[in-house]
Amino acid sequence: MSDSIIIIPTYNEKENIARMIRKVFSLPHNFHLLIIDDGSPDGTADIVKSLFPEFPDKLFLEERNGKLGLGTAYIHGFKWALERTYAFIFEMDCDFSHNPDDLLRLYQACAFGGADVAIGSRYIRGANVINWPLGRIIMSYYASVYVRVITGIKVKDTTAGFICYRRVVLQTIPLDQIHFIGYAFQIEMKFTAWKYGFVIREVPIIFTDRLEGSSKMSKGIFREAILGVIQMKWKSWFRNYSRKKISG
Repeated sequence: MSDSIIIIPTYNEKENIARMIRKVFSLPHNFHLLIIDDGSPDGTADIVKSLFPEFPDKLFLEERNGKLGLGTAYIHGFKWALERTYAFIFEMDCDFSHNPDDLLRLYQACAFGGADVAIGSRYIRGANVINWPLGRIIMSYYASVYVRVITGIKVKDTTAGFICYRRVVLQTIPLDQIHFIGYAFQIEMKFTAWKYGFVIREVPIIFTDRLEGSSKMSKGIFREAILGVIQMKWKSWFRNYSRKKISG
């Protein structure tokens, strides 16, 4: 049994999915992999199923009906993982913008480096962003600056989606109270973990824009992130962030 599960949401990732699965399972750590597919019409889920015989008892698939959003996919995956015994629960994209080799560094940060949450960060010393237009880099960077100003959180890359959580973090956060479904979901999870007093560490990564498939970014998702931060901060004044004792 592995101590680590990687959750990858997919929608129309047929160009990347098989290559990503094989790459993850080639790493020198016994990772398990859970794909959350939102009814991809391009047959992404069928490709995953075709690889079950090659990777028995370590490759898993949850299929959902329709495109239900990034945040709900991860919440679904978190709950699935918590029903099992995984100690470290990861998020990552399928498009190779996150280098699977960096999973090992995120694991080290949580397993041996004292982090409760390890973030693959684009905006700290040693990190870089490749193939993004300058305008998108500026937008993403200053979105994180905006989040830090509004919330007070010290994380440099608040919209990052390459993350390792220790199990206790996801047991503590009331997942049904995480409301955002786009990239604001990533902000809300980090902010909530920080409010509960968990140790968050950023690990520098080289982020490379996708070469295959299409981006899922939209104006609606960006608007949710900008307006949602103010709403999130306001609601936090009325919430209790004291930790309950976790059994088991």
